[in-house]
Amino acid sequence: MTIAVKKRLVLSEKYALKCPNPMTPEYITIHNTANDASAANEISYMTGNSESTSYHFAIDDKEVIQGIPLDRNAWHSGDGRNGTGNRKSIAVEICYSKSGGARYRAAEALAIKFVAQLLKERGWGVDKIRKHQDWNGKYCPHRILSEGRWDQVKAAIAAELKVLGGKTSSSSSKPTKVVKTNGSYVKNTVIADSLNVRTQRNANSSIVLALPKGSTVQYQKGSTQNGWGYIKYTNSKGATYSGYVNVKYIKSDAELGKSTPKPKPTSKPDNSGIKSVGKIKVVGVKSAAIVMDRPDKNKAKNLGTVELGDTVSISGSVKGSNNAKGYWEVIYKGKRGYISGQFGSKI
Repeated sequence: MTIAVKKRLVLSEKYALKCPNPMTPEYITIHNTANDASAANEISYMTGNSESTSYHFAIDDKEVIQGIPLDRNAWHSGDGRNGTGNRKSIAVEICYSKSGGARYRAAEALAIKFVAQLLKERGWGVDKIRKHQDWNGKYCPHRILSEGRWDQVKAAIAAELKVLGGKTSSSSSKPTKVVKTNGSYVKNTVIADSLNVRTQRNANSSIVLALPKGSTVQYQKGSTQNGWGYIKYTNSKGATYSGYVNVKYIKSDAELGKSTPKPKPTSKPDNSGIKSVGKIKVVGVKSAAIVMDRPDKNKAKNLGTVELGDTVSISGSVKGSNNAKGYWEVIYKGKRGYISGQFGSKI
């Protein structure tokens, strides 16, 4: 049975703020709302406020509500004004993800059915599905990721799509033949502002994820064919992705003129007297990570912030309270502080 959609569309006078660009969608992006509001409240808040953040659908345990027309873009993926996520993907927000429980599970189940319906309507396969994290690295959909169920959710969508008689894949062309090689891997660095990792050796194949400038990848020696080489990339959460990139946008340390660094001591005191065991880079936040006075985000006081992309010395990591990812113990302005584990990547 077709899932009905309630339309509560943003007023046209707000198009310039919420959805300024015409769009022909190519992907569907899954989000978790990270709060416990209903779909009606999510859409009402989004269409009524003066912020640019926007999304096409919100789904709770009872209904699907649309806030942005599907022929307009929405600002939901954090990959910039011309990013593929923001400009070419349909945003689906799953409600009640903060607390989880029965309401969230019902909302996710309805979202799975609805996403399958969207795929069927467009003749797409599950290769058109993306998570928010794929576009800019943000830890979203947070509940699905923290429970390690992304592949399970995709499989459930595929099963629903099969019931609807939809395609398993969007591509009608034969896949590019993979070059079989036993080549070893060598560290490379992304030199483009943004580099798409693709499922095949061509610019028309599906995007696995987009890597920002400076990302470290492992390039497989001998894998290059027609300018495309095979790489692996592991993010700050330990998830590993693989695919093909245009090799002119990656360079080895030797090509960049970098010398092999000398081994660093495992720990050293800084001017605070606290021993440092390394550094982390702030990731997965919109602008900055909060530094807390204790490893408990529900009871801590804020000591300050560290900007996205900046580095900070650490003295270790602790489990703490009220965060499944634990906390980095950082050295902040000469004092010991704590940053949520999901917002730091050790370097």
